Amino acid sequence: MQDLTWLSRTQLLVGENGISQLQAAHVLIVGLGGVGSFAAEFLVRAGVGTLTIVDGDVVDPTNRNRQLPALATTHGQLKATLMTERLLAINPELNLTTISEFLTPDKIEEVLSLASYTYVMDCIDSVTPKLILLASAYKKGLPIVSSMGAGGKMDPTCLKVSDLFDTYQCGFAYYIRKRLRRLGVDRGIRAVFSTEEVQEDSLIMTDGSNFKRSAYGTISYIPAAFGGVCASVVLRELLQRPVALAQNPLINSKKETKRRNKIQPDEMKEIW
Repeated sequence: MQDLTWLSRTQLLVGENGISQLQAAHVLIVGLGGVGSFAAEFLVRAGVGTLTIVDGDVVDPTNRNRQLPALATTHGQLKATLMTERLLAINPELNLTTISEFLTPDKIEEVLSLASYTYVMDCIDSVTPKLILLASAYKKGLPIVSSMGAGGKMDPTCLKVSDLFDTYQCGFAYYIRKRLRRLGVDRGIRAVFSTEEVQEDSLIMTDGSNFKRSAYGTISYIPAAFGGVCASVVLRELLQRPVALAQNPLINSKKETKRRNKIQPDEMKEIW
């Protein structure tokens, strides 16, 4: 019998039944960078009983400004291993499966078949694996929350939650949903995004490894804020609490709809 005294403050908020619901849940988190590492910790501290975490990356010195497992003493160590130690230190009775591999397209189906997940959290910042994970989980009918672009932004009050196909003023979300349509994905994926304009001069090109060709500058608290909102979506939906979804104001504007119908697809980037 587990001693759940450490969850007594959470129980005051969600009730005994709520704790039971969280304990019974199994959440898959893919990506343990600035967003996913914080999201994983928030879920465990809230009382989620079973977690599967996936990430094949090691800590780089440039991760220290925003990622939970990144310390001056952990350079070169696997993020998944470090997060395993941290999460089990929070809850030694956590049912935790750790996959210290990059989730390549070939690996995604295998991971999704490992268990009956209650919820899937996508915290991947590389386009191809993100698309395949979202499409595969969607076609299996799994509830999903996906983090959009956190780079190049500094205002956490601009974060919103919506259906992926209702996101707006986020270029990364525009690109993801455009590609997902081609893969047969429609509405039903929760997305966490920011309407803040990206600071374009913070963009750098990378070596293209792990499906990632570029990156924006980041500040310490924005990825953590994204992780917090992602975790809140999962927890509230597990507890059957309402999650207010933002609506695209451009879709609701007849004038804007007419204007969008007259422009070319490439010009849409400036609108969305």
